[in-house]
Amino acid sequence: MSLRVVFMGTPDFAVPTLTEIIGQGHEVVACYTRAPAQAGRGLDLRPSPVQSAAERFGIPVLTPASLRSPDAAAAFAAHDADVAVVVAYGMILPQAILDLPELGCLNLHASLLPRWRGAAPIQRAVMAGDGESGVCVMKMEAGLDTGPVGMVERLAIGPDMTAGELHDRLAPLGADLMVRALAALGRGALRFTPQPEEGVTYAAKIGNAECKVNWARPAKQVHDLVRGLSPFPGAFAEIDLGKGPERLKILRTALAGGAAEPGTLLDGEGSVACLEGAVKLLQVQRAGRSPMSGGEFLRGSRLSPGSRL
Repeated sequence: MSLRVVFMGTPDFAVPTLTEIIGQGHEVVACYTRAPAQAGRGLDLRPSPVQSAAERFGIPVLTPASLRSPDAAAAFAAHDADVAVVVAYGMILPQAILDLPELGCLNLHASLLPRWRGAAPIQRAVMAGDGESGVCVMKMEAGLDTGPVGMVERLAIGPDMTAGELHDRLAPLGADLMVRALAALGRGALRFTPQPEEGVTYAAKIGNAECKVNWARPAKQVHDLVRGLSPFPGAFAEIDLGKGPERLKILRTALAGGAAEPGTLLDGEGSVACLEGAVKLLQVQRAGRSPMSGGEFLRGSRLSPGSRL
């Protein structure tokens, strides 16, 4: 059964779902997304990935600053949608909007709810060292990711998987899950189960302060922090290469052996001591430079074994 769909999403993660919905023959009558934002060195206004994709398909794009006004509700109602599909839209939907589609509003969320409700579920799962993640199709309600769940797909998180790699695995998995959910919804076969009250965690936005590596933590925690923040915003250490402190972004690490005062460089390949064990710097990036291996960076720096990071 073909449905009239309002799609609401913003980042790259949402684009595969939009594409799959169109590919399955549903009519996407409008795309809501965040307004173009300044980006790049020239700070030019850049449309969101969802806006760019929608325009390629000839779908009308709306970028309201708020959905809470009567005018916004009236404009939404005019689409006469059967269902709204929401994927990382970045804006809270008020009850007046949630009540409009006849079949409700479905949200694709990148976690195994109720774990990691909120803004940064992929990064938080990796940072916490979770061994599993996944995607859920949830019927939206006024609370933050509190609605009942209709479908779930699980995915193992490898011990060295980065948040970027998990993102790239979950995006197509979620797209497939959502079109299967829409098919079930169209034939009246999608059933929802309330989320359990136990096990709720919140995935708050990533703050800059938590991106700084604290070597006085166990190596496993440092490793999980690095991969959970890779490639964006990136964990960092502050180093002095003779011109004052600068940030060194750390993109990849591996667990390593060795012991010394936390933050001590153990060898010429980039192993750094932590509270327990050590991590090896596999890929780093200086400001304004391209990513490079830890060994390559050390060969071009003034750092030697025994130096402190």
